[in-house]
Amino acid sequence: MNSDDMILISVDDHTVEPPNMFENHLPGKYLDDAPRLVRSPDGSDVWKFRDRVIPNAALNAVAGRPKHEYGLEPQSLDEIRPGCYQIDERVKDMNAGGVLASICFPSFPGFAGRLFATDDPEFSLALVRAYNDWHIDDWCGAYPGRFIPMALPVIWDAEACAQEVRRVSKKGVHALSFTENPSVMGYPSFHDPYWNPLWKALCDTDTVMNIHFGSSGKLVMTAPDAPIDVMMTVQPMNIVQTAADLLWSKAIKAYPDLKIALAEGGTGWIPYFLERADRTFEVHSTWTHQDFGGKLPSEVFREHFLACFISDPVGTALRRKIGIDNIAWEADYPHGDSMWPGAPEQLWEVFTAESVPEDEVDKMTHLNAMNWYSFDPFARIPREKATVGALRQAAEGHDVSIRALNQHNAGERDDANPYRVL
Repeated sequence: MNSDDMILISVDDHTVEPPNMFENHLPGKYLDDAPRLVRSPDGSDVWKFRDRVIPNAALNAVAGRPKHEYGLEPQSLDEIRPGCYQIDERVKDMNAGGVLASICFPSFPGFAGRLFATDDPEFSLALVRAYNDWHIDDWCGAYPGRFIPMALPVIWDAEACAQEVRRVSKKGVHALSFTENPSVMGYPSFHDPYWNPLWKALCDTDTVMNIHFGSSGKLVMTAPDAPIDVMMTVQPMNIVQTAADLLWSKAIKAYPDLKIALAEGGTGWIPYFLERADRTFEVHSTWTHQDFGGKLPSEVFREHFLACFISDPVGTALRRKIGIDNIAWEADYPHGDSMWPGAPEQLWEVFTAESVPEDEVDKMTHLNAMNWYSFDPFARIPREKATVGALRQAAEGHDVSIRALNQHNAGERDDANPYRVL
């Protein structure tokens, strides 16, 4: 086996939404009030929705661009690869990068759709449904077998969210994006029975709750004036807190079929986290009254949680302490951490350095994703055409060169808000 023989399914990529996404999916009475993409005087493209302006930060779409163009300045669609927002070009980029299939998180609405929570619940629900139908039918549906569809939640209403999970499940969706901390968004915490209808709907439809760091709009920072490097370094800490919240929650005990995926949080922290959880249980459960039904927290974690990694040599070295069935690979295209188009080579280098056997490579690169998300790409695509080598051969001639795309000079546009990457 070599890097060309791998089959890669990414459980965390991103879409830069196209300007016409609502046209065919939002009821006509709402179209005039829907979010729209407009060109700003500074030349960048921004989404405008009522009194909100959401720029497309450069780090959201740096695939194929030199590192000196990374940053937080707003971009126009003319300054990013077409594969960021055009589905045909996205699949070409996937082929060139050797990626068979992908889960795509949203961009301008926020990972948990928080932008759509307006003072008009009917309008808000129409926006969520329109987004989901665009994503399922137009984006994922254009290339069956190449995408694992994922729905946005009705984040402000647990019962309505459960109904949306059930609605999209009939369209073959087994993934729901959600926030890592609903309480900081003003909603009940994971420990509140308010969310019970959602937990039940997820289990009934075999749907995975996908939690991406930063999905609440809040990220761990040491101080308001800390360098942006601090936030980028401690990003996984948001996922650690979420894992602890949910591992110790009543939902984990009451809903044994509940499945949770932790997106872009890495895996290297998990062995210590599990060691600490077990220690906490052994020392304190007598007085905290925690009961995992005769199991350790680490055992329960492995029954409910999927974690993902980009390269993560530490996590790969400690993969068996994590759980080899609990790890999946991510490409993070087209964000700044992505290794596109050279991910297969860099990933294979890690696997080789850690002497990962072929059966474990297969689990981490595609089999775990297929199992967790009830996804079978081989029903559409022959396995021999799904490998890194075969996909790249199909993409022969597609331009993957690193090219400067900026049509403005650095510093000409406002780059003060580090949370625009969310």
